[in-house]
Amino acid sequence: MIDVLVVDDDFRVAEINAKYVGKVPGFRVAARAHSAAQALATVQRGTIDLVLLDHYLPDQTGLELVHRMREQGHGTDVIMITAAGDVTTVQAAMRLGALHYLVKPFTFAALRTRLDSYAALRRTVDRVGGRGVAGQEQVDRIFGALRTAPVPSSPGLPSGHSEPTTDLICRVLHHADRPLSAHEVAAETGLSRSTAQRYLRHLEQAGRLRLTLKYGDTGRPEHLYAWVAP
Repeated sequence: MIDVLVVDDDFRVAEINAKYVGKVPGFRVAARAHSAAQALATVQRGTIDLVLLDHYLPDQTGLELVHRMREQGHGTDVIMITAAGDVTTVQAAMRLGALHYLVKPFTFAALRTRLDSYAALRRTVDRVGGRGVAGQEQVDRIFGALRTAPVPSSPGLPSGHSEPTTDLICRVLHHADRPLSAHEVAAETGLSRSTAQRYLRHLEQAGRLRLTLKYGDTGRPEHLYAWVAP
């Protein structure tokens, strides 16, 4: 089994990512961390094979954490999972040795593809590792193991929608004790109001939410959403 450390400052996102990892054969979540300090302490114990790492952490950036890990001699593999899509951060991650870089929001299929390629990399290295020196064919095989094919959008989700964001919104509404507005859902999930509204509209049209209107003094009704799907 490949032991994974899931690092994200958002507890709910970390839980969703951990559940995704648990669905992939050969992987298990060994620990979760919500700060760079927690993550480094876990890596220092020496039981982690792979870190799924967010860049935006409360005490340090994810790349600063990777730099500290390398300074301390920890060669633990890293896959970045973050909303940071700027080229500077992507290039820095490459230079620090991140094996993959997955931009939020993403689908389970996208994460699984990268985990599968990582597992293939480990198998390839294990096969050629005993030989001591790798020829060009073995080197090409090692680098080729990390290649991934483009992942199509999840069936049933409109273009631009992702499974993690959908799951996050569903969880918030599923545990709510009353119908919530788009503004309240946005506040609970950390999404923008327009993004929350877009997902809520799709979920309501798909029959997973019930829409009610609340009329106030302004004359314009407030849209409220309640969980109805089993």
